[in-house]
Amino acid sequence: MKFLNLIKRIIPMLQSTTIKFLQQLKKNNNRLWFEENRKSYEAAKTDFTAFVDQLIAGITKFDAPIGELKAKDCMFRINRDVRFSKDKSPYKSNMGASFSRAGKKADEAGYYFHFEPGASFAGGGIYMPQAPTLAKIRQEIDYSFDEFKKITENKTFKKYFPKGLEVIDMLSRPPKGYDETNPAIHYLKMKSFFVSSPFTDAMLQEKNISKEIIKAFEAMKPLIDFFNNAVE
Repeated sequence: MKFLNLIKRIIPMLQSTTIKFLQQLKKNNNRLWFEENRKSYEAAKTDFTAFVDQLIAGITKFDAPIGELKAKDCMFRINRDVRFSKDKSPYKSNMGASFSRAGKKADEAGYYFHFEPGASFAGGGIYMPQAPTLAKIRQEIDYSFDEFKKITENKTFKKYFPKGLEVIDMLSRPPKGYDETNPAIHYLKMKSFFVSSPFTDAMLQEKNISKEIIKAFEAMKPLIDFFNNAVE
């Protein structure tokens, strides 16, 4: 058994059984089914944890502080918080991990891997930052817009993120202190700053796919640094 676990940990790809588990969970999102299939969940969690370890090791090569993290510092629980949601499904039908210097709960820019059958992606940036952090990022974009454009128009960056920063939530009017004629106004209206690169289920089962995801993370590193320098 220890040998089999070791083999799984050194294969940088996700297993088809893990994808199948999440597909079945989406169709049977209730506690009874989950408990009956807990062993399958534990196997899927072990597989995803090993994959997250691979990603941490890869990111560390170009962003050293990430190497201080463990998989548990990055992975999100599969249980949903349903207290304020109309959807009372108890479980997420995806697995996710966030990589930033202070772990998954930090209010700073970082890398994110979302694993969901048919909707997986490697992403990064800073999602819905608190008001003080948002204000600092807007100020940095305004002051250093040429640098910001150089990052987002870089050839390698555009290869992985051809759509650039995604419009997740925006103000309808310029934020206080900025004018509609500001050349950076499109970005200044944003409430989140996030990019993503999709990965199909077939791609995630290819040998060494972790290396391709890590390349996407490396391509966004200058953007992550830009945001974190603004916050600091």
